[in-house]
Amino acid sequence: MELTLTTPGLLFPTISLLLLAYTNRFLAIAALIRNMFAQYKTNPDPVLLPQIQNLKVRVRIIRDMQFLGVTSLFLCVVCMLLLSAGMQRAGEYVFVGSLLLMLGSLALSIWEIQISIRALQIQLKELDE
Repeated sequence: MELTLTTPGLLFPTISLLLLAYTNRFLAIAALIRNMFAQYKTNPDPVLLPQIQNLKVRVRIIRDMQFLGVTSLFLCVVCMLLLSAGMQRAGEYVFVGSLLLMLGSLALSIWEIQISIRALQIQLKELDE
């Protein structure tokens, strides 16, 4: 397989949209944490503490997702520079690294989604009771 400049270039829109989605998730969770914290300060409800703790874990996961995604994008740019300089083999290795980082980012995203779903299920279970 021959790696050309267009191959890593194809990841740019994907990574950009993914990072936008990650940022939106981060902002939504950050707003939830702020609201729950304010609510806890005015009315200390012990039920809020585990929920805030869950959100803190999710924020850390999203931070790591963003880090891996940005690093993947960075390596795509490095790959394109190496290919432009005629360093085909080095460009291929860097591109594989970029893909592995993107895989890690997506795996963390799946994990964060599962945590989110479990939290919603707990909330809905409380509603049923």
